[in-house]
Order: sequence, then structure tokens, then C-alpha cells
Amino acid sequence: MAGRGSSGSWRGAEARGPWFEPSVPRPVEGGLATSKQRGAMAATWWSQRFVQVLESYGLGARMQRGRRYARQGQVISLEVDAGLVTARVQGSRATPYRVEIAWPALGSAAWTSVASAFAARAGFAARLLAGEVPPDLEAVFESAGVPLFPRRWSHLRAQCSCPDWENPCKHLAAVLYLFADRLDDDPWLLLAWRGRDREAVLGGLRVQRRPAAGPPDDRLPAWWPFRAGAPSPAADGSAGSALADLDMAAPDPCDSVLLRLDRLTATVRGTPVTDLLGPAYEAFVASVDDHAEPTATATTSSSVAKHGGTSSSGTPRSATSSCPP
Repeated sequence: MAGRGSSGSWRGAEARGPWFEPSVPRPVEGGLATSKQRGAMAATWWSQRFVQVLESYGLGARMQRGRRYARQGQVISLEVDAGLVTARVQGSRATPYRVEIAWPALGSAAWTSVASAFAARAGFAARLLAGEVPPDLEAVFESAGVPLFPRRWSHLRAQCSCPDWENPCKHLAAVLYLFADRLDDDPWLLLAWRGRDREAVLGGLRVQRRPAAGPPDDRLPAWWPFRAGAPSPAADGSAGSALADLDMAAPDPCDSVLLRLDRLTATVRGTPVTDLLGPAYEAFVASVDDHAEPTATATTSSSVAKHGGTSSSGTPRSATSSCPP
């Protein structure tokens, strides 16, 4: 890319003529105009957030002129790669200007931290895999110690081959607004700019969710009242003392999984869905207990009573009860 010399003049083919350009750009046929021709430049929360960050830099009228360029379709091409956005913008001169906006891509260690932050939030990875963009995506990046959006204009290395000495010029601003417009339809462009495309991010999440390789674990859960391979208790209850001595922790309340999920915004007649699902889980467990084998119920009930196992409603629960998936 051409650059400005120490004397203040522009080097290269564009050095001919005065350093300033007329205010009227050349019309472009088939340019990349924004989908919003009036009003707000963004529709989705992530694109709105990007525009909010841009306009927080206090760059003034140049951003307004850039919005006009973006809406007119003065941007001819736009490419997004890891750490770099490149574009060509048609100004008033015959040769389109070359624009580069660099922001260092995240390294593998940073992406590992981001993946761990994804995994730490129940349901977060599942929503990404389902194609959703969770509203707390920015907060998850921040918890991993890396920003999702550039905090300051100085964090970007922006260059344009136009003769305007101001940075950003209207051509740079036009590219950024067009990028925000494209984010509405493809939020993965932002992560691609940070260094990972959609396939790489989702592939990493799938690997994290897949069980580790190795022989299948056929061990019984810790709360199961019989050790693997141990004889069943005799009808006269002679094995009862051995069972009573087992170090068993009471099972978690079946509805405790709801407490580990992110807070759901859905309600039914003003009541949160999770509050309605809790009693339903309890009713399901109670129905399983009612149909359990009598001998198994008697055995496990004494064990649960010994260890104080109760459901979230305060009633004793059989250790053989299972939660709904």
C-alpha cells in the first residue's frame, strides 16, 4: 500500500494533482450498499453494539460521511480474514482507494480461554451450536480476558490510500459501517476477524462436548446401593448391615439441573418456565417411586432415611429414582 512521505505528499500514482479530492464521489454500479438506507445502521444486538463502539470513539463528521458512502454503495469489495478487513472504496478519483483495518487476531491460548468460558456456562455452547448468538457473548469474552469489540480506535491499525490525512477518513468509516451491516446477517464475521471462522469455533465446541476417548465407564454411580459384582441382599436382610455401612451421598434433587441452567426469559402467565418445571420433575420422580419394586423400595428407603436424602420439596426420595432427561 502506498504511503505518505515525510514531506507530506502522497507517494504513488495518486500523488498527481492536488492532495484533496472533490466532495462528490464517482457513482458505482453494483456497489455493496448497506441494507439500511435510513435510520439506524444496525438491527441485531451484536451489530448495534459494534456501531455503538464505533461511535463511542468520538470521531465526528467523518463517520457521518462514511455512513453516506456506505449507503450509496461506494464500497466495491469487502473481505474479512483473521485479524484483517480489506476493501476497495470508490471515491472521486478514477482509481478506487484501498482500505485495510487490522486488529491482531487472538492466539490459540486466548481461544482456549474463550472455549473454557463457553463451557462454564450451562447451555451456552448448545445455543451457539444451534445457530443462536447469546446476548451475553461479549461478557463471556470479557470473562476470558479478551475483548469481543475493539475498545479504542487506537487498538486498530487502519490505512487508506486516499490523500486525506485524517484517520479515519470517510472511506475507512464506510467500510466499518458496511461491516456492521453484514454482521446483521452473519455474526460469525466478527469472530472470523478475531481469528476463528464458524467451522473452527463450532468444531472446537463439539470436541469439548464429546466424551474423552477410552474404554467405556461401566462403573455404577456413587449413590447406587450395591457395589458391582456384590451379591444381592438375602431375603432375611443379612446384608442389611453392610448396605447401611456404605458411604453414600444422597442424590441431588431431580430439579437441581434447572438451577444450573441460564435463567430462562420465557414465562407462562407471568410465571418463569423453570418454576413450573420443578414441580413437574418432582411429580415424575414420585410416579417412578410408586411403580418401583417393593423389595428395592424397602431397601433403598432405609438407606435414604439413614443418609437424610430428600427431594427439593422435603419428602424422602428413593435412591433408585431417576430424573427425566
